[in-house]
Amino acid sequence: MRIVAIAMFVIALLGCSKKEDPAKEPPPVPRQGEVVLPPDSPKLKQIKVEPVREADVAVGEVDAPGKIEVNPNRVSRVVTPVAGRVTQVFVKLGDAVTEGQSVVTIESPDADAAMSAYLQSDSTVGQMKANLLKAQADLDRNRDLLEHQAVAKKEVLNAENALIQATAQVEQARAAREQALRRLAILGLKPGEFGQRVVLRAPVSGKVLELGVVPGEFRNDTNQPLMTIADLSTVWIASDVPESAIRFVKMGEYIDIELSAYPGEHFRANVKRIADSVDPTTRTVKVRAELQNPGGKLLPEMFGRIRHVEGSRRMPAVPAPAIMQGQNGSYVYVEMAAGHFRQTPVQTGNRTGDLIGINAGVKPGDRIVTDGVMLLKGN
Repeated sequence: MRIVAIAMFVIALLGCSKKEDPAKEPPPVPRQGEVVLPPDSPKLKQIKVEPVREADVAVGEVDAPGKIEVNPNRVSRVVTPVAGRVTQVFVKLGDAVTEGQSVVTIESPDADAAMSAYLQSDSTVGQMKANLLKAQADLDRNRDLLEHQAVAKKEVLNAENALIQATAQVEQARAAREQALRRLAILGLKPGEFGQRVVLRAPVSGKVLELGVVPGEFRNDTNQPLMTIADLSTVWIASDVPESAIRFVKMGEYIDIELSAYPGEHFRANVKRIADSVDPTTRTVKVRAELQNPGGKLLPEMFGRIRHVEGSRRMPAVPAPAIMQGQNGSYVYVEMAAGHFRQTPVQTGNRTGDLIGINAGVKPGDRIVTDGVMLLKGN
């Protein structure tokens, strides 16, 4: 009996020691907004926890979509100065041309009419010069006769008046001839040769962006462009900047450009135009900036973004995947202890690279969940 009593006493002591083992205590009961995972939970292996860092985050930043456009100061639409039949087209769509290069020839009756007008005006000048010589001779003769009292002074006055009129007629004839000669120069014709064709030349160096003419067709509308040539050595990027951020953009300053066609590359553009009014529908202001394009890699209609930073300040920053959106705003999960996480509201700022600035909610050094946040959201 004594042996049995001792055995029961030992068993009772062992039972008491097991109840007092703190390692076997149940995990704390999570409060609202908290998640507690047991040490053996497989989710802990999929969750990444990192301390909150500090970074220089932009303050007063402009970030807006943009599109490459042709520089309107370096684009020209070629029109025909006369009506006529297109005989030759020397370029194709997309061809590179140089200033002064022949692009189209036109056979036009207006060219012969301009030549005829010039020859007539030149003939008129010769006739008016002859009249001037006769008027001068008449005046000299009448003056000589007046000295010998052979004619009345009235005849001398009439001769002087005739000389003045003849001189004016010569000047008018010369002006008409000069005008006709300028007309020939505009058409690119040589004086004195009928049957010449009008040659249209490229007004600027660049590329043929639009072509709306073929050989053999007759063009009567002198306002309709035959082709469009643009110099793409410089291009513009146009962007609709929100009115809340337009104060950060100023004329003549440089902005950063990122294009979808060239990820990872950055370009610089000089602000050339800021619209004078706000679009009432989108509440944006049109901004246009000029980019250098020596290699021709920037093409019209390419999409991208414009970015401009007014300043920056040092502040807490967290990776973008760490931030979740709830009904009451943004929040992150802060690690309180191993396997113990608390949902913490944050006020987010601007983005810098892969980090988002935090204005309030966490401070540098706080440990937050940066990967696997969705595993906690469902708990």
